Amino acid sequence: MAAPLDLDQLHTFISIVDTGSFTRAADEVHRTQSAVSMQMRRLEDRIGKALFEKEGRMNKLTEEGERLLTYARRLLHLNRETLAAFDDKALEGTVRIGVPDDYADRFLPEIMARFSRSNPRVELSVLCEPTVNLADQIRRGNLDIALVTQCEDTRPSEIVRNEPLLWVSSASHMVHEETILPMAFGRPTCQWRQMATELLDASGREYRVLFTSWSANVITAAVLAGLAVSVLPECALRPGMRVLGDADGFSALPDCKIGILRGHSSRPEIVDALARHISESLDNISVPLSEESGTFDFAALAAARGRRLKPSHIMPGW
Repeated sequence: MAAPLDLDQLHTFISIVDTGSFTRAADEVHRTQSAVSMQMRRLEDRIGKALFEKEGRMNKLTEEGERLLTYARRLLHLNRETLAAFDDKALEGTVRIGVPDDYADRFLPEIMARFSRSNPRVELSVLCEPTVNLADQIRRGNLDIALVTQCEDTRPSEIVRNEPLLWVSSASHMVHEETILPMAFGRPTCQWRQMATELLDASGREYRVLFTSWSANVITAAVLAGLAVSVLPECALRPGMRVLGDADGFSALPDCKIGILRGHSSRPEIVDALARHISESLDNISVPLSEESGTFDFAALAAARGRRLKPSHIMPGW
């Protein structure tokens, strides 16, 4: 029977990937750089494959290293979950988290599953509201932590993900070709709405706002019904949507930054644990659609993260 993998080596391996260098990883795992290098040589010997390759002065993961990264994260998470299940001093209490519904459908299932398995004695109280409302709730002490879109008018957040922002329409309708473009947006204070209208104004494209709502479900319904064009983060795309690009007359939008806001909690250890799970969950969630397969692929490798969907890409129906 083959010897099991060394979890300490896997932890160091993940630290190298997350920090981007052997030197910073050594600081994080409290080892010397030579000790970290030795750990990686032993891990490569155990796997029987090279995990890193040189690219100029930088080290990058090989294809086999990318494969191992997915398993390593799962193994380390299962290890923490197992220890938590037998820890008599496990975290216990209630934590209040806020999430915009633009992100809730895509991110909450992973976040809640990870956190609840590791902390079965902690109750999650979830509030879904727009970022500006959540930031206000944090300021008022009504939330312990919130996942938000980083906006100019909110205090800086801990950025955990850059998400492409896309023009979208229905794949079954040609509403984006109408002379006066019908639009569905959030409220006038919505940052995405402001960015979109600025680009439309700059291009001289005529438009009218037909639907306004803070509910992502309302905006999604208007788009899928072929009634309007909108802007959505890539994580909010749904089957039956089409991504619009330069060929359709729509300039690229800047990425939106997703971050964590923390409130003043009486149980900071619970908030810290949840923040860690949020960061790990968003790091593991891939682009929702595999361009090559044309099907949903929620278990794509980490290497697929950050790929933009091509303009004119059509999301398949249910």
